[in-house]
Amino acid sequence: MALLVHGIGQLVHVSSGEGPIIGHANQEECISKGQAILIEDGLISKISSEEELVEEFQSSGALELDVGGRAIIPGLVDAHTHLLWMGDRSNEVRLRMNGLSYSQIAQNGGGIGATVSATREATLQQLVMIGERRLNRALRNGTTHLETKSGYGLSTESELRLLEAVHILDNMKTTPSIDSTWLGAHAIPPGREKSDYVEELISEQLPSVVEQGFARSADVFCEPGWFSLDETESICKESKKQGLDIRLHIDEFCDGGGGELAADLLATTADHAHHTPLDSRKRMAEVGTMTGFLPGTPYAMGERWPSFKQMCDEGIPWTAATDFNPNCNTISLPFIGSILVQRCNVNPLDALVAVTRNPATTTPHSSGVDHGMLKEGAAANINVVDSRHWEKWALTPGHTPFWKTILNGEVIDF
Repeated sequence: MALLVHGIGQLVHVSSGEGPIIGHANQEECISKGQAILIEDGLISKISSEEELVEEFQSSGALELDVGGRAIIPGLVDAHTHLLWMGDRSNEVRLRMNGLSYSQIAQNGGGIGATVSATREATLQQLVMIGERRLNRALRNGTTHLETKSGYGLSTESELRLLEAVHILDNMKTTPSIDSTWLGAHAIPPGREKSDYVEELISEQLPSVVEQGFARSADVFCEPGWFSLDETESICKESKKQGLDIRLHIDEFCDGGGGELAADLLATTADHAHHTPLDSRKRMAEVGTMTGFLPGTPYAMGERWPSFKQMCDEGIPWTAATDFNPNCNTISLPFIGSILVQRCNVNPLDALVAVTRNPATTTPHSSGVDHGMLKEGAAANINVVDSRHWEKWALTPGHTPFWKTILNGEVIDF
């Protein structure tokens, strides 16, 4: 049955033009008033004046949602998460306070290796159960689509199990849709030689992942001390040859040359990028590689943020994501929006673009339709802000700013 959404105050559609929004978003082009939305078969079928749509469809038997003057924004798109893992590394915060680096913690049995050990013991059912709980938490915070990675198995069997769990979760339909990425090259498994593991990634894991068919992309943790530029290039080139898209972790701890390699590989996105030089970010933009920032990670690690506003000033497209993982344990994009707006001087509209329209260009919707924006023909993924001011979406770091969320045309009551 059709759903008519009316009583809308401000409608932030961010739908003008094609591709990602570059530079500072124009409010006049991104926001409208006096509109209503008709939803049919999970898609936005019509956006028109409220008077016209209400008169046309109110007597048709369509369901109605009167939002009472509240503002509406698109469903949020989280373009970088590590959804599935087991265990608890909360003790590492004390180790960092005692002066240990991320690398030192890993060398002493913590870090990714500790999570791998716990995750390998989990059954498929346990992974699905914990994944569903986390997805529901993301949905409560307005996320209607997310990208997620394997990477806490680090063996063919465990990586395939993680990807299978994600596939099951994506088919639930009552939780955010998922774009799946294989991240076997997340770290070197304990007790393995690096060269042997890289060979396993290329000759064993990758073919098995491609045969399974659940992952759309491949990712590599390209960082000094993890996977080198040459190793990353080898894994990515073979992944592309076998039909996978390329996403990268780069330059999180230092400028390791990841930005230039991402551009060379024509990667869809290169994330973290906290220490990537401006010239490299510009080159990435020229070849169509998105810079993906993860503001929650420096927050959790007690580090400084790069200049996000500079990206808009320089005309470089960018995204922001949660990087949900054992060290950055938040799956709330409104919290990320709060960091951008309330701590990093980013305009609320530019921040919203970074978690809707722009990441939607790098993480396609499962159905193939447009999303991350409100326009006719796009997925009916909509957040109703619990305010007449749309800016509130980024001003509630401790709780959700949303009154209701519409997921693929279905109203989610919280």
